[in-house]
Amino acid sequence: MQYKYLLDEKDMPTHWYNILTDMKKKPPFYRHPATLEELAPPGPPMPPPVFPMALIEQEFSPERYIEIPDEVADVLKMWRPSPVYRAARWEKALDTPAKIYYKWEGVSPPGSHKPNTAVAQAYYAKAEGLEGVATETGAGQWGSALSFATNYFGLKCKIFMVAISFQQKPYRRIAMETWGGSVVPSPSSETNAGRAVLEQDPESPGSLGIAISEALEYAVTHDGYKYSLGSVVNFVLLHQTVIGQEAMKQMEMAGDYPDIVIGCAGGGSNAAGLIFPFMKDKLTGAKPNLRAIFVESTACPSMTRGVYAYDWGDTAKTGPVAKMHTVGHSFIPAPVHAGGLRYHGMAPSICALLDQGQAESRAYHQNEVLSSAVGFARAEGFIVAPETAHAVKAVMDEALACKESGESKVILFNASGHGHFDLAAYDAYFRQDLPDYQLDESRIEVALTELPKIPA
Repeated sequence: MQYKYLLDEKDMPTHWYNILTDMKKKPPFYRHPATLEELAPPGPPMPPPVFPMALIEQEFSPERYIEIPDEVADVLKMWRPSPVYRAARWEKALDTPAKIYYKWEGVSPPGSHKPNTAVAQAYYAKAEGLEGVATETGAGQWGSALSFATNYFGLKCKIFMVAISFQQKPYRRIAMETWGGSVVPSPSSETNAGRAVLEQDPESPGSLGIAISEALEYAVTHDGYKYSLGSVVNFVLLHQTVIGQEAMKQMEMAGDYPDIVIGCAGGGSNAAGLIFPFMKDKLTGAKPNLRAIFVESTACPSMTRGVYAYDWGDTAKTGPVAKMHTVGHSFIPAPVHAGGLRYHGMAPSICALLDQGQAESRAYHQNEVLSSAVGFARAEGFIVAPETAHAVKAVMDEALACKESGESKVILFNASGHGHFDLAAYDAYFRQDLPDYQLDESRIEVALTELPKIPA
């Protein structure tokens, strides 16, 4: 039996897929961070214009498919197309009739799916004549990817890394610095946003919301810089759809089509990258019974315990306001090892699909996800990142449900990155020193009191 499905370079997608064109009800427009006025065309789409203009145009593009520039494709071809594996050994270990497949994004040089958009963003920043970009990173996958990408396009890269991840994951910081990135722990003393947090809590573990505020402030106060974002917004999810488009071809090679597609979700980029091209079949009626599952951490449960409301994307309230599932922009998640899942909100496009009943969400504690990831590693060999482990846990649950019901469903998930720099999480799990943080509902309630009051 063939367990590995490979494509040639010529099979790599030539265009990105824009799911908004197939959504009957699209996410609401962003709102101005200060006035809360709707940023609808033909007015300015995002104040201040923190992204390169080409990316802003992609964010609001009416086109279903957007061409991938040759310069971007040339870099992506270093590791793309990535393989799809049939998890036959894991199926046997679980004793399930389900057929499990996974798209392995750990083959990129930084070890995750993140370079799919980092390369594109670096290209457009260079094309606009910028000197550099500023960004935030949680667990370090995004910062690693952007440092890798900016190196190839001769750009500087300033990275604000969430403090707890800066401490937990030194090797990701070293990788960023190896590719030329400049990394500081967030909250930092380099920005007004960071200093304000440190005044309140000098030992703050940080959050993606805080780091975003710092990166935005740095970008708008330094000539020749703009901001780069690794998840949440439409153009980022757009760039990630190379994953799902490749996977569709590979599932054809396997002679299967998934009944269930799964991805972990902090802001939603890797999950959307796999799921959105398949979701097109659901939205257009070709596969109406397809199930899409977005999996988050119980430490920051925006989809499962938050509210669907307008909120700022960052703690300092400097970025656009979006309607999304949120636990509040001031919410500081517990310091779980899945740093990439510690964002208070979720991609508006994913939230709209959840709100319309087109997708599902669930949340897990870190011990149960590490347990499932260990089982996956012992069967399939790959050690996945703690974020990816959340998807692995959801797949295991669905596979065991098939075992109980006797149904033979096809499950496809995105193995979004390797865990080679996250072995401290596995070590803590083996030493039984990995806490499952119990989130008090009152903490969410307090954060939600600070949501913007949207005018009628």
